[in-house]
Amino acid sequence: MINTVICSLLNIKYPIFQGGMAQISDAELAAAVSEAGGLGVIASGNNTAEFIKKEIHKIKSLTDKPFGVNVMLLSPYANDVSNLLMEEKVPVIITGAGNPGKYLKLWKDAGIKVIPVVPSVAFAKHFEKLGADAIICEGTESGGHVGELTTMCLTPQVVDAVNIPVIAAGGIGDGRGIAAVLSLGAQGVQVGTRFLLANECNVHQNYKDKVLKANDTDTAVTGRKTGHPVRVLKNKLVNQFKEIEKNNGTVEEMEQLGRGRLYKAAVEGDVDYGSVMSGQIAGLVNKEQSCKEIITEMFDEAETIMKNLSSFISGGSNE
Repeated sequence: MINTVICSLLNIKYPIFQGGMAQISDAELAAAVSEAGGLGVIASGNNTAEFIKKEIHKIKSLTDKPFGVNVMLLSPYANDVSNLLMEEKVPVIITGAGNPGKYLKLWKDAGIKVIPVVPSVAFAKHFEKLGADAIICEGTESGGHVGELTTMCLTPQVVDAVNIPVIAAGGIGDGRGIAAVLSLGAQGVQVGTRFLLANECNVHQNYKDKVLKANDTDTAVTGRKTGHPVRVLKNKLVNQFKEIEKNNGTVEEMEQLGRGRLYKAAVEGDVDYGSVMSGQIAGLVNKEQSCKEIITEMFDEAETIMKNLSSFISGGSNE
């Protein structure tokens, strides 16, 4: 059994977080992940505090295991959601798309574990000083909003820079990925794309089918000019973004084009003109399974790899 400090910190069986995917990561998916031994995460996205409150009450009715809520700090409802999470005594808060500085002490004082997502060493060191319990370093391979550094390069640098546990994210879709980032010093993983194909994931089936059909070169990053680049699967919407970029279009044009496109794909099933957010690992993800099957399979594979590697290093495989 792979057991790290993250397991004892959060009282979970496996050191795996389910990514907080806006419009996708709801109470049902998060509960299934938590029941399977990982940390299920509800994505707050741009939803109101009232909407998130219903999701929190729902997950509490589905599981008594620890869970988290991902707070998108650029949301106009971030303040309301922050207060709600303290009232509801949510076990874990994961932050993204912004600086959690003004909330972090309040959350910590409320007894909540706080784990920011970071794209660089500088952010990781800053949030450690503010009192973060752990850090998720997310490589550019991931789906949705991305930075520039790869998981392979970012993870060991963040591990060396901070003294709190580091969770690796981006490009992890099987046991090989888990074994790799643990070897780099990570204490756990965050996985998004593979959970898109979980039986308990309520994303539209068209979205799932597009991920299933994807290969290694089927993702693209749009909107770099806006300062908030997003990795998605290639489609007609991506072509429209490329056309705007080719013609030196404005940031306003790009933002207008992108507005509401994730909902269009994830909820309405329009995978031509919707934003089908997915990581580069999509080409490796090729089957629908339960959350329990996904987690068990990934960690069984990781354990086998690490045992074989240990045997090889000690001279047990030198035929």
